[in-house]
Amino acid sequence: MAASSSGYSRMLFSLRKYTNKSQSLYHIDTNFVIRTIWTSGSKKQLKTKVQTKSLPQMVGVVGLEIHAQIQSTSKLFSGSHVRFLAPPNSLVSYFDASLPGTLPVLNRRCVEAAVLTGLALNCTINRKSLFDRKHYFYADMPAGYQITQQRLPIAVDGTLVYSLFEGRRRNQVVTKSVKIKQIQLEQDSGKSLHDNEQSQTLIDLNRAGVGLMELVMEPEMCCGEEAAAAVRELQLILQALGTCQGNMAEGQLRVDANVSVHRPGEPMGVRTEVKNINSVRHMAKAIDYEIQRQMEVLQSGGTVLNETRAFDSKSGNTIPMRDKEGLQDYRFMPEPNLPPLFVYESEASVPVGVDSAQVVVIDRLSAQLPELPSVRRTRLVETYGILREHSLTLVNEDGLMDFFESVVQMTKVEPRKVIGWVMNELMGNLNLQSLKVSQSPISPCALAELINLVESGHISSSTAKQVFQEMWKAPEKTVGQIVKEQDLWMINDKEELRKICQRIVDRYTEEVQIIRGGNKKVLNKLMGEVQRETKGRTDPVQVKAILEEMIS
Repeated sequence: MAASSSGYSRMLFSLRKYTNKSQSLYHIDTNFVIRTIWTSGSKKQLKTKVQTKSLPQMVGVVGLEIHAQIQSTSKLFSGSHVRFLAPPNSLVSYFDASLPGTLPVLNRRCVEAAVLTGLALNCTINRKSLFDRKHYFYADMPAGYQITQQRLPIAVDGTLVYSLFEGRRRNQVVTKSVKIKQIQLEQDSGKSLHDNEQSQTLIDLNRAGVGLMELVMEPEMCCGEEAAAAVRELQLILQALGTCQGNMAEGQLRVDANVSVHRPGEPMGVRTEVKNINSVRHMAKAIDYEIQRQMEVLQSGGTVLNETRAFDSKSGNTIPMRDKEGLQDYRFMPEPNLPPLFVYESEASVPVGVDSAQVVVIDRLSAQLPELPSVRRTRLVETYGILREHSLTLVNEDGLMDFFESVVQMTKVEPRKVIGWVMNELMGNLNLQSLKVSQSPISPCALAELINLVESGHISSSTAKQVFQEMWKAPEKTVGQIVKEQDLWMINDKEELRKICQRIVDRYTEEVQIIRGGNKKVLNKLMGEVQRETKGRTDPVQVKAILEEMIS
């Protein structure tokens, strides 16, 4: 059975595929295969059942190679500036263009960024690392080779710890880890801009020579969700360190996913590489699609090819680009124009006669490590008494933690009450409209004012939710203006409350008799009627006490 180009089933071994164009259909499960044969001009069917052994389910295996653009004002080996969306070929030095006679000069900022990243990921920092030439011929790489670190990279043997939601309700936080094989410094290539109308390709070398950190993760993840959680955690760490802005839409973080499938206990399967994914969401979809595609190929008796594929975000499919069956010879060789790169453990280990301000010192960088995302989550739980799953969301959503802490500082209520407003009302509305926290029409100050009104008893919690929606629609209005215009202040006059409750008791005589007969649950209906009549402007505890007194 040929693998379809779209719409793969999510079931592992109870796959059924039907198509009007096929002359044969296969029904596949773990215990038997049924083949139905149709002859031309006949509706007769011949079925044969072949018993096979029950096999363990296949599982996916995912490894990642991540290219992180180093946050630096200049390129890795030249003084050219780095700026997104600059006019084409306006940020190109002689070295970037590979003019004869030009030599590389290593950017110390890029080295420090790589060391900082390695320290944050618990890597071993190599005191000596080497640069190599990796030869391949792309139009947007004028030198015909890339300067990288193949033999001895700057950092090795690290660990990335990440968390994700699991469970039926997606509210259980599970912590996992993936090993970092190495972090290496290398040059980025330029961009090839294809003009299909003119049948030509234009080259922009602004990006050529920009410093990259390539982080290689071991194949220890099993699905797109795990990979997405790991990349998001790495993105947060890089942003906290200031070593990479991590904006995937601008190409500052690009992912290559190596995907294979196999049965537990058996050797790893043939892997495919999905190249240059520039979105966490797209990456998760690409990996899950590729796992399912490979399973279907193997289940139908086919062979998974060792190839490079691309993800088509419109169709949700991966599509073949080129095969990798023939081993490409990159002709690695030592970079003759760059000496070994040395970093030093401490100021005391810097050789005599060398200015310590001009070298990279690990202890100095260790002291600069900021509060990392995992530490930040722990602090939120310990400081505010919130749930762990809430701390995960606060840190993972850009700007949400700052929003939450600002509201907490401007209110006197318990942080756990504030988190309810932030998670349910704020995030609910943001997600509904696909907005970022920075695009929220309600500021932390406005939300704090609303919460304070509830806490002081001036409006009820149900009324506050109505006001929140009005604030969302009309952010130019203050909380006080909305409450006043719609007459939503809490009714605290006991006499007025008694009159309202009496009208409800008189209106629902049948329910009153049921309550007097011993069914106290019906009282909730009367309380709801009071709330409806007052538009939620009453205290439920007070209303309940008055109704009980009237009915008894």
